[in-house]
Amino acid sequence: MLRSGKAPGVGLLHAPFALLPMSFPKVYWEQALELAPLFNELVHRVSLDGDFLQQTLARTKEVDPFTRRLLDIHSKMMELNKKEDIQLGLTRSDYMVDGATDKLLQVELNTISTSSNGLACGVSELHRNLIRHHERELGLDPASVVGNTAITQHAEALATAWAEYNNQSAVVLVVVQAEERYMYDQYWITVALREMYGVTTIRKTMAEIEAEGDLRPDGTLVINGRPVAVVYFRAGYSPADYPSEAEWRARLLIERSSAVKCPSIAHHLVGTKKIQQELAKEKVLERFLDNKSDIENVRKCFAGLWSLENDNIVNSAIKSPELFVLKPQREGGGNNIYGDNLRETLIRLRKDGSNEIAAYILMQRIFPPASPSYLVREGTFVRDNVVSEFGIFGAYLRNKDKVIINDQCGYLLRTKAASLNEGGVVAGYAFLNSIFLT
Repeated sequence: MLRSGKAPGVGLLHAPFALLPMSFPKVYWEQALELAPLFNELVHRVSLDGDFLQQTLARTKEVDPFTRRLLDIHSKMMELNKKEDIQLGLTRSDYMVDGATDKLLQVELNTISTSSNGLACGVSELHRNLIRHHERELGLDPASVVGNTAITQHAEALATAWAEYNNQSAVVLVVVQAEERYMYDQYWITVALREMYGVTTIRKTMAEIEAEGDLRPDGTLVINGRPVAVVYFRAGYSPADYPSEAEWRARLLIERSSAVKCPSIAHHLVGTKKIQQELAKEKVLERFLDNKSDIENVRKCFAGLWSLENDNIVNSAIKSPELFVLKPQREGGGNNIYGDNLRETLIRLRKDGSNEIAAYILMQRIFPPASPSYLVREGTFVRDNVVSEFGIFGAYLRNKDKVIINDQCGYLLRTKAASLNEGGVVAGYAFLNSIFLT
């Protein structure tokens, strides 16, 4: 369920969903599962290389105020030589199957506020029950719907990080937006933490953290007198989450503390589009991964990624904009640029000759195969040709040199009309779905 932001007199609306699961080849599913721990380890290792993050994002910092503020906090932590003994990452690597090459290609790697874990679990159970009740008419096996463990495994990772912090009176702080539409998605995590592990959670906006938070001399983050063991960000990924200096002071307060951050500022920066593009360059993965087979497996899922300093690619994108996506350094859906808008933006950027080109990357557009589906939104359904994007959640927990968790932890499948460009659920484009293995 989502909070209704528009329906008069209605407090809740069901999240949009596909009526039946999507058929998905087992080979791609297994490939994505194998990649999850590799990307978890990659994110961790890149996050430790502060110079790489600062240098790679240096030009972006000049033209993107949001990235600059994040980098400023990261730089302060480097100056303080701030060490994060306990590191927790809850990530999601998103993929599409490219219809032209039959390859599984990565769309993006998310390192902060990887949402819809609760809703995704509900949809897979919904589909199993629907097929179970209508098995004869549908001719489908409910066991082929992939069960979703996102909530239990996310809760396990957060609870284990809480235990590693070793303060039984401490809480898990969930950082949320002021007008939070994902509150019921987040609710299942808090229930699992309480009922399975006895861990207390508190929900606060960044502004509330700034007003109510403090640091003890030993670095303990305290909110209204309650020590915080883990800070779980479900906000903080967008400039809209920082409407004033109070929110930036809250982010800095959190980073200065001894609490386990999910994610830390360094982990957050690894998820930027520019870092993704840099990692796709030749010989860059070798800087962070040792095993040649692992490097090859990661590299072969990369789509084409280029900076706007590549004149040949920019010329190609202006000539054939339908084959590319122009991406700014933003998360949350609805930010990418396509088609004629892409061409016009590139022509303008080239004409202006400004450093604004550093705020974008170009990506190969992926064209997954389309299939018919029934899509349900606000109690009504439509039949449409659809394409899907699926993400594998990952959990990585480390205490100094000891890796405690490095695993996949559930999935998110989003389906949208094949005629649409964007694909966010809350952004209003996509429908939650589940996987039916074939």
